[in-house]
Amino acid sequence: MSRFVFVLLFAGFSVVLQAQVLHQPKPFTHQDTLRGSLNAERTWWDVQRYDITVTPDYAGKTIEATCIITFKVVAASGVMQVDLQSPLEITSAKLGKKSLSHTREGNVFHVKMPKLQVGDIKELQITYHGKPKEAIRPPWDGGWIWKKDAEGNPWMSVACQGLGASVWYPCKDYQGDEPDLGASLTMVVPDSLVAVGNGRLKSKKSISSGKTAWTWEVVNPINNYNIIPYIGKYVNFTTTYKGLKGDLDCSYWVLAYNLEKAKKQFEQATRMLSCFEAWFGPYPFYEDGYKLVESPHLGMEHQSAVGYGNGYQNGYLGRDLSHTGWGLKWDFIIVHESGHEWFGNNITTNDVADMWVHEGFTNYSETLFTECQFGKEAGSDYVIGTRKNISNDKPIIGPYGVNMEGSGDMYYKGGNMLHTIRQVINNDSLFRSILQGLNKTFYHQTVTSAMVEQYISQRAGFDFSKVFDQYLRNTQIPVLEYLVKDGKLKYRWTNCVNGFNLPVKSPDVAGSWLRPTTQWQELATEKKDGEGIGIDRNFYVQGRNSAAGNGG
Repeated sequence: MSRFVFVLLFAGFSVVLQAQVLHQPKPFTHQDTLRGSLNAERTWWDVQRYDITVTPDYAGKTIEATCIITFKVVAASGVMQVDLQSPLEITSAKLGKKSLSHTREGNVFHVKMPKLQVGDIKELQITYHGKPKEAIRPPWDGGWIWKKDAEGNPWMSVACQGLGASVWYPCKDYQGDEPDLGASLTMVVPDSLVAVGNGRLKSKKSISSGKTAWTWEVVNPINNYNIIPYIGKYVNFTTTYKGLKGDLDCSYWVLAYNLEKAKKQFEQATRMLSCFEAWFGPYPFYEDGYKLVESPHLGMEHQSAVGYGNGYQNGYLGRDLSHTGWGLKWDFIIVHESGHEWFGNNITTNDVADMWVHEGFTNYSETLFTECQFGKEAGSDYVIGTRKNISNDKPIIGPYGVNMEGSGDMYYKGGNMLHTIRQVINNDSLFRSILQGLNKTFYHQTVTSAMVEQYISQRAGFDFSKVFDQYLRNTQIPVLEYLVKDGKLKYRWTNCVNGFNLPVKSPDVAGSWLRPTTQWQELATEKKDGEGIGIDRNFYVQGRNSAAGNGG
C-alpha cells in the first residue's frame, strides 16, 4: 500500500474506495462533454461487441494493438466519434477493406464513415499503438500498470474506472452503451507469463518469438472499464459453487507464491455468493463464470474477473471501515468488489453522475453480508458505524453529461440511506424482493437513478421521492425537531428539502412510529415537560429537543 493511501486512511479522510475520483477542471470543457454525453457522432451507432488484441512491451511500457468494434447502424450514418486517449495513436481505421480517414480532437478521433443502411451490422477495425498513460497509484488513478511481483517478475494490468477504458483501447467510452454481444481480449505475452481476462479462456496458442496468445471471452454485456488484462506469473485453482442457476464455475488466478494463502482466504467467496444470491438473486453471469484475479492494486469490480489485492487478510487492508470490529471478520475486497457484479455490472448507470446506484447498493451489500454471517444487529452495527466516514461535502448525484461523479458519500451515505429506507418498508421479505426485483427487472441493462428510485417507491408502496432528494441531492442531515410540553409531543422535520416525509421509529411514542412532515404535528404523551425522546438508531437522521415556546 502506497504512502498516499496511508495518509488518506490515517488522516481520517473519507476514502473513495473503488472508483477513481474524477478531478475534472471547472468550468467543464468541450472534452468533458464529448466524453460524458451523447451527440450526433455517437447516437447513430450501437456497440455490439469489442474484440481486442494487445501486445504489451514491458521494457518500453508501450503497446501494439488492434480493436474491432462491431456496431449496428440505428440511424443515418455520418462521422463516428471513437474515444482513444492521448498519447495513443491510431495507425489505421478500416471498414472491411476500405481505409477511413480520421482526425484527432484531444482524446477523440472523428472517423469519416461511408453511407450505411439502418440495420446494418459492421466491423470497424482500428490498429493503434503508443505508450499509454501509466497508473502511478492504482486504482485511485488510472492507466496501464507496469509492476514487478515480489520475485521480480513482470506484472501488468490496467485500472481505468473514471479515467475511462479509452485510456488503453478505442471505444465508445460511455457507460450507457455496453457491447450487447460481449467482448474478447487476446493478450500476446512471453511464454514465461500467464495472461488472464474476463469470462472464459477460449484459446491459448504458441506463436513465434517465444510468445503465447491467450484469448478470453465474455458472452454477456460488459462495462467498458471492466474489460481488463491481467498478466503475470499466475497459477490457477478452481471450485464449483452450487447456486440458484446450477453449477457456477469459480476460478482463482494468483501469483504462485501466494497459492496456499489464496486457497484459505478465498474460501470466503463461497459464503459471499451464498449470501448475495439470497439477497439479490442469482449471480448475473453464470455463462462467463466467477473469477478472482490477484492484481497489482487494491482491487476493482472487473466483471467475471474481479481484481483482488487485499493481501490475503480480512478488513480493508487490515482496517475496519465501520470502526465496530465487524469489518475485520471478512475480506472487504472479496465482498465489496463481488457485490458489484449485481450493482454496477448487472445494473449499470448510463451516466457516472448516478454512480450511487453502483456504490450505494454495493456498500450496503457489506451490511447484508455481515448480517447474513453474524446476525441482524451485527449488520446494523456495521452500517451505523460507517456514518463516521460521511462528509456531506456535496450532493451524491453529480452533474450530468460531463463524465463527473458526485460526492464520495455515494458509498457510506448511500448505504445508510438504503438502510433507512429498509426501516420504513419494515418488511424484510418485501425489501429482499425489491433488491431481487431490481436485478431481474434491469437484468444486463443500463439505467438512470430516476428509474431505480421509481422502482423502489412503486414496489414499496410509499413515495420515497423526497427521501431520495434529501439524501442524494442535498447535503443536510434531516433533523427531527421536537418539544414536550403540557402533555403534548410536538414534532416536525427541519434541515431538509421541502416536503420531506420520512416516517421514523421512536421507542418513546405509542405504536413506535412518528410520521413527521415539515409542519408541526402533535400527539399526547406522558413525558414530562422538556424531556427528550429517542430515535431508532437505524435511521440516518438527527434529533433536536426544541426550546421554541409553543413550537410555532
